[in-house]
Amino acid sequence: MKKYNFNAGPSILPREVIEATAAACLDFNGSGLSLMEISHRAKDFQPVVDEAVALFKELLNIPEGYSVLFLGGGASLEFCMVPYNFLEKKAAYLNTGVWATKAEKEAKLFGEVVEVASSADKNFTYIPRNFEIPTDADYLHITTNNTIYGTELREDLDSPIPLIADMSSDIFSRPLDVSKYALIYGGAQKNLSMAGVTFVIVKEDALGKVSRPIPTMLNYQTHVKKGSMFNTPPVVPIYCALQNLRYIKANGGVPAMEKLAKERAEIVYNEIDRNRLFVGTAQEDSRSLMNITFVLKDEYKELEKDFLDFATSKGMVGVKGHRDVGGFRASCYNAMSIEGVKALTACMQEYEKMH
Repeated sequence: MKKYNFNAGPSILPREVIEATAAACLDFNGSGLSLMEISHRAKDFQPVVDEAVALFKELLNIPEGYSVLFLGGGASLEFCMVPYNFLEKKAAYLNTGVWATKAEKEAKLFGEVVEVASSADKNFTYIPRNFEIPTDADYLHITTNNTIYGTELREDLDSPIPLIADMSSDIFSRPLDVSKYALIYGGAQKNLSMAGVTFVIVKEDALGKVSRPIPTMLNYQTHVKKGSMFNTPPVVPIYCALQNLRYIKANGGVPAMEKLAKERAEIVYNEIDRNRLFVGTAQEDSRSLMNITFVLKDEYKELEKDFLDFATSKGMVGVKGHRDVGGFRASCYNAMSIEGVKALTACMQEYEKMH
């Protein structure tokens, strides 16, 4: 039976990316050595980093004056690194979910934090709009896609202060105007690579503005100067990212990924809205294309475990919703096929007929 991976992260990767990475783990570039055991200083590995950076810049049309970094620690470490490097007196945060809340909490260790808006009043089921950005803040931090609650901000805000974004789960799913951002970061284990590497896109002249001393490893300038090679980087995840960047380019680039994202989401949301058993949890104008969240209607709540068991028996993997929301979540990242979402909706339709 074919299985379809709807896990929120670590999540689905293109099969060819998995196979290429696995092959390199057995023999990297015909060297007779595994990618897992070569030195990051090896002459064969530097081209991997160089090409990955070049593809990042090409696919996202990153302008001059920005560096692309591959770091460790996940997005959770960036919650600390961002205020360490950017917060001098005050920062502004848009609170749209668990991860935005965690980022805001870390920033409070470094200075004053202003919450410009929050959707906590309705369990983060919408993206706040028309909020005021304080012009005296050092930066505005946003989380563009909220994996737990199924909401997404699919536009580049016009901010009078430096804009910083956590794009862990929607990077490469739509074209970006990178020039509007001082820094973009994210964990890679959703739309870019396997777990273990963090990407950072940073405007170089936005750095070095805070008066505090910054520990070497937490200073973005350290990694800009050393090209992500100050210490041993996560070699295998970077190689996996390179393979995925090649895949995106070969399959039409970011515009093609966006087109597919819209097609997948339309198929699933249409079924949720049509089906007599299910209802979506996110407000329609805030619905995520990456993480589609839904629950059983109140009169069918007792069927939740039964539907999960049924979906699993049909090859649907990872559709259980996060405990903060309950219900179900279909994560539809770039590698998810139209075939996969049609299999999910067919499963929903079959279950509806049974009940």
